[in-house]
Amino acid sequence: MKVRDVMSKDVQVARPGDSLQEVSSRMASGDFGFMPVADGDRLIGTITDRDITVRAVAGGAACTAPVVEYITRDPHTARADDDLQTVLDAMGSKQIRRLPVLDKDDRLVGVVSLGDLSTRVKEKYAGETLEDISRP
Repeated sequence: MKVRDVMSKDVQVARPGDSLQEVSSRMASGDFGFMPVADGDRLIGTITDRDITVRAVAGGAACTAPVVEYITRDPHTARADDDLQTVLDAMGSKQIRRLPVLDKDDRLVGVVSLGDLSTRVKEKYAGETLEDISRP
């Protein structure tokens, strides 16, 4: 099985100039806490609800500040044609819950998350990955 077989393709994407308030509002209404940040179809980083809280708000950022100032740059990624077991192993060993997925031309094409894995692959593999991700 390949990553493209389980990844979410309909993904909310933040743009570098989006404000912290815009991004956090979209997260709240969509009930998710992670967004890839892309310039066009090129991934430049990721932002999480924790990044917004800990990096931005705790540091005194204005809600109008651009999200690009608080992103995680050079995030771990997966390729759409990567073998799923290899990605599961990497997510577990690096304790990563979500990975942006790129195509062969480095364009953002989706996200693979632990949630995707738990609903689309054998429970055993998702459970093992969750166990690895959750260890202290």
